[in-house]
Amino acid sequence: MSDKENEEKKDSPKNPFDEIQRQLQDMFANANINVMPAGFGFQHPGEPESKEPEPPVSPPEEKDPMDLIRKFFLKPRDIKDDLDRFVIRQDEAKRAMAVAVCDHYNHVRRCLENPDLAEKPYMKQNVLLLGPTGVGKTYLLRTLARLIGVPFAKADATKFSETGYVGHDVEDMVRDLVRMADDDVELAKYGIIYIDEIDKIAASGGQGKDVSGKGVQTNLLKLMEETDVNLVSQTDMMGQMQAMMEMQRGGDAPPKTMSTRHILFIVSGAFTGMGEIIRKRMNTNVIGFTSGLDVDELDEDRLLHAATTRDFVDFGYEPEFIGRLPVRVAFDHLSENDLLAILEQAEDNILSKYIEDFKGYGIDLDVEQDALSEIARRAESEKTGARGLMTVLESLLREFKYELPSTAVKELKLTAEMVADPGKALQDLLGEHAHAQRDIHLEETAAFASRFEQQHGFRIKFHKKAAEAVAKIAEESGRTVHTVCERLFKDYPYGLKLIQNQSGKNTFSITPAMVRDPDKALSELIMKQYQAHQDEGS
Repeated sequence: MSDKENEEKKDSPKNPFDEIQRQLQDMFANANINVMPAGFGFQHPGEPESKEPEPPVSPPEEKDPMDLIRKFFLKPRDIKDDLDRFVIRQDEAKRAMAVAVCDHYNHVRRCLENPDLAEKPYMKQNVLLLGPTGVGKTYLLRTLARLIGVPFAKADATKFSETGYVGHDVEDMVRDLVRMADDDVELAKYGIIYIDEIDKIAASGGQGKDVSGKGVQTNLLKLMEETDVNLVSQTDMMGQMQAMMEMQRGGDAPPKTMSTRHILFIVSGAFTGMGEIIRKRMNTNVIGFTSGLDVDELDEDRLLHAATTRDFVDFGYEPEFIGRLPVRVAFDHLSENDLLAILEQAEDNILSKYIEDFKGYGIDLDVEQDALSEIARRAESEKTGARGLMTVLESLLREFKYELPSTAVKELKLTAEMVADPGKALQDLLGEHAHAQRDIHLEETAAFASRFEQQHGFRIKFHKKAAEAVAKIAEESGRTVHTVCERLFKDYPYGLKLIQNQSGKNTFSITPAMVRDPDKALSELIMKQYQAHQDEGS
């Protein structure tokens, strides 16, 4: 038999009806005839006669992710309205971002409609964001990308300076963008790349000198303007092997490079120390719009709103680099009222995450207004913006999350007093529900028995006094019923299997003696069954 025949025999279906179906499908395919749905017209032995065949169901039509870009229709107010749902305050930043994004994607849409336009020079609306940590920069950009329907990749500029810059580091951001687009290179061409901590690559000024800063700026400049990036890095051996395999398979070869011409670049940083550069300039230029202002009294946030190209150059940026970031937006520090508004108004805020966490344990979390105000006050003192909310909530609710899921408590209502002393509040809550805790433990012994049967195939049933004994051990030891039972009956799957092999028995009772001394009780049960088996054989 030839190798080809052996291969065909190996791949042939075992069921003769399937083989007939396959041959008919091949015949119809060669004749350009629509193939009947699988199984149509054939009845396997033992199957009931089929009634009228159901018509073939067409698969749902997949949406082309490029459609949202080709048909981009959003106006700046549309984008701002959507951002208002998730990001509190920062109105100036949201307006500027909305205009920049609409300008950019309207240009992309027109280039897709008219390829000749794509060849004309175009200054991209790349964006520079200034502001302290936790004010919503990353969250705003992720929300933007989701609204527009484009892939979004984030990187930290610090890795470029810390690793000792090599050209491939910067280009990795473009490759990350392709991965975020599920390897759809066409879609990735119109994505958003966000580079955080851009202030760390300033060549001088601000945080001090960075010898690699100038080189990083130069290479980022190439990306932000327009360049072709190799989609497989020279240091990515696995990627190169996959590309070679694709070429050997034949067909359309995947693109090797991707242009950054239509990628929108957004960079951000805290720019600590830049305020003094701006203050110095304004103090020597008191004529004009600064007249009448006490520059020395302005805080860092206010000063960043007045930043000019000259200030960025003094901070340590090359004029060519900062010139490729024409849209500059300063974010404001979040006040206590802003943090309170996030808790009360913003969709998908951090508090909703904790509410969902407790709901997963069957516990309803309700936070009273005075507690919200106290949480916001404490978060503002953290000086980390919206991140302070998570710091406060995590510290406040951690022990509640740990203790309550194993108790009878089904509702947690937070008050300002509980925020002030969560430890006392937790103990008081546990005390109020102590009377119901024994019932919870008894329910958990039944749940352990059910899991034991699912895992090992043996049905076990706790005597009432045995279940009460387990509950007492759990209460006195501070462990859960699940942990107590796992430790007490760790050898029972093997021991019960021995008994089953001798007797065929599949149901067992857990007695108080088994709880008091599980190893001794199991040994006696095995010996008793062994002796009974010996007696039957004699």
